[in-house]
Amino acid sequence: MSYQGTKINPTKFHPSQMKFYAILVPLAFVMMLPIIFIIFHAFKPINELFAFPPRFLVRRPTFENFEDLIRFAGDSGIPFSRFLFNSLIVTVSVMFLSVFISAIAAYALSKMKFKLRATLFEINTIALMFVPLAVQIPRFLVMDESGLMNTYLAHILPLLSMPIGLFLMKQFIDQVPDELKEAAVMDGAGEFLVFRKVILPVIKPALATVAILAFQAVWGNIETSSYYVNDESLKTVTFFMGTLVSQTGNTVAGQGMAAAASLIMFIPNLVIFIFLQSKVMNTMAHSGLK
Repeated sequence: MSYQGTKINPTKFHPSQMKFYAILVPLAFVMMLPIIFIIFHAFKPINELFAFPPRFLVRRPTFENFEDLIRFAGDSGIPFSRFLFNSLIVTVSVMFLSVFISAIAAYALSKMKFKLRATLFEINTIALMFVPLAVQIPRFLVMDESGLMNTYLAHILPLLSMPIGLFLMKQFIDQVPDELKEAAVMDGAGEFLVFRKVILPVIKPALATVAILAFQAVWGNIETSSYYVNDESLKTVTFFMGTLVSQTGNTVAGQGMAAAASLIMFIPNLVIFIFLQSKVMNTMAHSGLK
């Protein structure tokens, strides 16, 4: 069949693609509006924050909101850098451990033969229906009885279990041919070596996706600091950001710091997703295939 010199998917720009640009470019711009607003909102002086009618763009950008935020944290007795350090320690630990636990558990459920394998996966699937609030009291009792209150482990342990991460990784590992494992076993590789040398390189998109989900779960988490930690020096930056307005006692003065805090909390999510979004799409495309 002839297409008169045109291709369905041309490698370079072709006039036939204009209809797609006409739809996608305005749609992309609309989707970017909230991101642009968050960025400009953080740099607005107080008079522009409360201007009426509200202004989308900032006219006289200032760093005063960020300076007030750092100064307020210092006045509270704990420097802002301490909250940020706590968040980094907790976030990195949860990301690494949750990805590793989800990956190795998914490998066992997908490629190893043992009793109750299907039952365990069904239990994980059922766990997807429970929101964190539903298990908050049992979690608190476990943390209290184990003596882990007011420690970094109080931030880390409750967030390590990720049913959605295990589900996505198992579905992805199911697509890996069993012949790859059999060939590695014939060469003398053990289970862990097969997992490290054969499975992990193949499931990198799934690893990236679970890493993003873990980051979002821990970076924006305020529950561990609220329920399991009483020591202010061990609380995370998310908890500090979430209590800005109430701590200032003045909603007008607190709005500028809250705007700066929103941008600080949003940027890491945006950066990580930009770098890993292609792998996320790849995982979502394959997670339901058989």
